[in-house]
Amino acid sequence: MIGKCKAIAHGSTALDYIFREGKLGYRLAFHNLCSREPKAIYEEMKVVSDHNSRCRNKFLRIEIGIAPQDEKKLPVSELMRIAHLFAKRMGLDNHQWVAITHKDTDNRHIHIIANRISLYGEVYDTTFVGNRAARVAEEISREKGLTIAKEVKAERKYQKPNATPTREQTKQQVQQICYALLEKYKGTGITGHSMFLYELNKSGISIERMKNKQGKVYGLKFSFCGQSFKASEIGREFGYRSLQKNFEATNKEESRKPHQTIQEPTERKEQPDTGYQLVPPSRSSIPRDNDTPRVQNPIGAVADTIVSAADEVVEELGDLITPTAQGDDYAEVAWQRKLRNQANRKKKRGRGI
Repeated sequence: MIGKCKAIAHGSTALDYIFREGKLGYRLAFHNLCSREPKAIYEEMKVVSDHNSRCRNKFLRIEIGIAPQDEKKLPVSELMRIAHLFAKRMGLDNHQWVAITHKDTDNRHIHIIANRISLYGEVYDTTFVGNRAARVAEEISREKGLTIAKEVKAERKYQKPNATPTREQTKQQVQQICYALLEKYKGTGITGHSMFLYELNKSGISIERMKNKQGKVYGLKFSFCGQSFKASEIGREFGYRSLQKNFEATNKEESRKPHQTIQEPTERKEQPDTGYQLVPPSRSSIPRDNDTPRVQNPIGAVADTIVSAADEVVEELGDLITPTAQGDDYAEVAWQRKLRNQANRKKKRGRGI
């Protein structure tokens, strides 16, 4: 058995939740209350809680979880005793509270909503109230011979690998296959990633993407021979994001290679590369001594043609082109405009004063 407790402000919402249809199991106890419906219970509690105006969280929400193996031992009458005993040891004798069971999950559990303000106007102390509830649940579990959640958690934490040999053997097989294929296709880009997934499927290992309520992928699950494993159980390299990075690593290095080849000194051109070449050496674009005049002659011919055409245009226009005169006129106009702008600025400054 496990116990939880928390101070809350939304007492009306909490009461509506525990009495909701489809969730409600058994009505176990109504302590210091006359009403039986959520709205009437809230109004009855509010009459008492309104005497204290300084307290904000005026309600307590308590949950008591029952282990599946203990459900057959606990009929409804025994659940009523547990609810009363739990509330008494939590110090809620002088408070209003209601206890019911829920049936919306596989594990049976008890909900208690209590008024934090006592019948005498005192405020219930919630210092370490969660630890207090867990300790009370542990004490009751020991007295009644029920499963203690603390011991179950410790047993799972220090569970030996040989406790489930079949699962461990299957996990080791999955690890061997995954690491072998990752070493084979690591750093080979999208093609390698596709081949990695193809060979995993061929080996009988299926990968399922785990999604949250918003539909976003947050992890991977590996299935093999009826056993399922999280990506973290197989290895840190097989997470949703880390797995993709393993294949993208070499692509970044290849993208940097062209920049490195450009900065190589020209002296290396004298030593022919004996490695793999995309263009044969006979068709390479290395300039030859015989080819230089062929390149220079067309350039010179084009330059002469442009200069001669410009001379003909100037001769035809003759006296119509007088760049010096036009330049003097433009300079004079610009000077006059500048003087007018300065005068206008002085006038504006004078008006502002």
